[in-house]
Amino acid sequence: MASTKEILQMDLYGLLGIEGTATAKEIKKAYRQKALSCHPDKNPDNPKAAELFHQLSQALEVLTDAAARAAYDKVRAAKKQAEERNRKLDDKRKKIKLDLEARERQAEAEAQKTEEFKITRTLEEEIARLREEGSRQLQEEQRLIREQIQKEREWRLNAQSTHADFSSVPQVNRTVTPKLKLKWKCKKDDDTNGGYSQEVLQGLLQKYGEILNVIVSSKKKGSAVVEFATIRAAELACKNESGLTGTPLKIAWLEGQPETTAPTALNNSAAGTYTPSQTSLSSERDYESLVLMRMRQAAERQKLIEQMQREDEEEEAAKT
Repeated sequence: MASTKEILQMDLYGLLGIEGTATAKEIKKAYRQKALSCHPDKNPDNPKAAELFHQLSQALEVLTDAAARAAYDKVRAAKKQAEERNRKLDDKRKKIKLDLEARERQAEAEAQKTEEFKITRTLEEEIARLREEGSRQLQEEQRLIREQIQKEREWRLNAQSTHADFSSVPQVNRTVTPKLKLKWKCKKDDDTNGGYSQEVLQGLLQKYGEILNVIVSSKKKGSAVVEFATIRAAELACKNESGLTGTPLKIAWLEGQPETTAPTALNNSAAGTYTPSQTSLSSERDYESLVLMRMRQAAERQKLIEQMQREDEEEEAAKT
């Protein structure tokens, strides 16, 4: 008979092809069927046949003896229980691993969310600080400008008697500001915006005088606002500039309109060969640019953007 270790390694019931509840009669019947098919005399050329026949004989010996079968069944049941425990343990380990990974992912997501919140909070604090500092700087600039305006007014009153040539220059409506609204034809899907950009408009219009702001509408293509340092420069641009050859400009006053007067020698010369260095306009430009440039560049750009947005919204509402 084979050693106990060898028998424990075999599935005796499986070897005979029977259930664990088989009777002695069923065991013997199964043995005879299996043994006949693998008997060494019937399979002389198959070395494994003799080994299988030997194992079948061992299974018959153990399973037909009540005490041996009972002992084998206990060992067999213990092995199955151990396998089941190992399977459950593997499932438990797998679940623990999955839970751990899920907690790690959740902790990572919460840490990332916390970091994003800190970054956002820092940005908000910096923006608030910049607004506060910008407001203080703007107030200081406006104070300096008011002082400069007062000084320039006094200078202008004192200088009027020595500048009689300015009496021939037509007075403009004081409600007029040196802001022009520019429009041109442009398709909605035109990425070039009809060939116009802030740089292009700056290049076209700077020959008429100092430009403080050029705002190209981001909501509505074919629309922009330009602010000059002086009304005179804005008037020259409005009268003389036609824009690009393929995409002409339509220029109108954004706020009010100068009073129409007969052309003067100053107007004629400026319309023909005007350059920023013309001495006939230098005094006016020098005066008004000092007054407007610093204050307007600090605050007027935002006002222009808001005004353009309001007008674009009003035009869209009128169309609907």
